[in-house]
Amino acid sequence: MPASPSTARAINDRLALRLLQEQGPLTAGQLKNLTGLSRPTVADLVERLQSAGLIQVVGEAGAERRGPNARLYGIVADRAHLAALDVRTTSVSVVVSDLLGATLAEASLPMDGLSDGPAVERAVALLERTVDEAGTRRLHTVGIGAPGLIDPATGELRDSTGLPTWHRRLVTVLQERLPATVLVENETNLAAVAEQREGAARDRDTFVLLWLGHGVGAAVVLDGRLRRGASGGAGEIGFLPVPGTGGLPSATGCDGGFHALAGSAAIRSLAAGYGIEAADQGEEPAGAVAVRTAAATGAEDFLDVLADRLALGTAAVSAVLDPGCVVLGGEVGHAGGPGLAARVEARLAGLSPLRTEVRASALGGAAVLRGALLTARDVAQDELFAPTAPTPR
Repeated sequence: MPASPSTARAINDRLALRLLQEQGPLTAGQLKNLTGLSRPTVADLVERLQSAGLIQVVGEAGAERRGPNARLYGIVADRAHLAALDVRTTSVSVVVSDLLGATLAEASLPMDGLSDGPAVERAVALLERTVDEAGTRRLHTVGIGAPGLIDPATGELRDSTGLPTWHRRLVTVLQERLPATVLVENETNLAAVAEQREGAARDRDTFVLLWLGHGVGAAVVLDGRLRRGASGGAGEIGFLPVPGTGGLPSATGCDGGFHALAGSAAIRSLAAGYGIEAADQGEEPAGAVAVRTAAATGAEDFLDVLADRLALGTAAVSAVLDPGCVVLGGEVGHAGGPGLAARVEARLAGLSPLRTEVRASALGGAAVLRGALLTARDVAQDELFAPTAPTPR
């Protein structure tokens, strides 16, 4: 059955908006060529989108040809403003952007040692100051990345052992105070979103992101979809039992699991045994500092042993999921770069018959904030780019 006129208009409008988002300002002629629509149809959709306040003339093209220049149309970037928060156990980072993702203001503050109430108020005040600095009167959507599990049924951050309770309170307070849509997602999942859209996994619709920061985790993307698991716990690889830890993990702690081999504290301890001293540098964990130092000084033995450790967790992921690609994410994966990734891939080839490419993160720790902003932008655009009403004639 052919689409109704209103449905066809909605499809055409969304297609044009997507092209303008991905490719930047375009002329009506370029939209015609890219969409395959007729000239009158393109003229109608341009008029509709302008009337709806979604696009505007942003310049002219064709100065090199004879005749009048063609108008360039672009999305109205300040139609909505967005915010993203990266909520760690010891810090909070904020970025505010326009609808196209251009950064308007950003800031971060430490939270280590603060009790629940002061931590929440400090984080809220940080967001408010950053919004003011951006010159934004109202936020449309806020995306939050936090450690812990997200309940797939409710979308809420679950109470997790070992994580600050102010994380959950912060989400609730923002939802109560802001006249905006507030979303929360696991930090590793958001990092995977960013790496797939703008980072190391841009050519992959199936991959696993192995997060290596203060702690360890994994995000699973299969056939282009983020998979969270029945309880939101897919990728809790820190609890994975592996040899070499001297114990087993428990329901209340991952000290005997893969975390004991690949967490920042474990990497720092391993590095010290090879004469590499490292400490946290701001938001960069000591493990990443140690790996970067080792790569710069040619500490091959340390990097080889670290690769052996990382290959254990990667082999388990490969055996269960067969993702074809694992991205070493987080600050440690980014610090290790292609060299560490190549070492892990070589060891993995000896542990598993399944061919698995190992890549270094392109975004590092910044992937969480970027993924939160991309998620917020998607939600805002889905609402704002809803079918537009036809222009009265």
